[in-house]
Amino acid sequence: MWLYAMFDLPVKTQAKRRAYARFRKLLLKQGFCQLQYSIYARYYANEEASDTARDLIRRRLPSEGQVRLLAVTDRQFGKQQVFHGKKRSDPEDEPDQILLF
Repeated sequence: MWLYAMFDLPVKTQAKRRAYARFRKLLLKQGFCQLQYSIYARYYANEEASDTARDLIRRRLPSEGQVRLLAVTDRQFGKQQVFHGKKRSDPEDEPDQILLF
């Protein structure tokens, strides 16, 4: 399962830019990768893990702006069409699982 975080946050004042940077750093620290400007995604092994991430993000939302969280299955993620200019590209691959012994 993939969790998308899409956001539009105000950046007109220094305090608002700091809130934007804090939120973006939270996503990066949680393992999200940037797909496009203000669109980040992360792969989770199951829905329970993505629910935990959604709860963390909800607790750390900036006081202003708009944030959308969208969970999609691997199959839905694989059906997306990605273009760089007019050239079509494949979507990102599912990351390798980490095994701990």
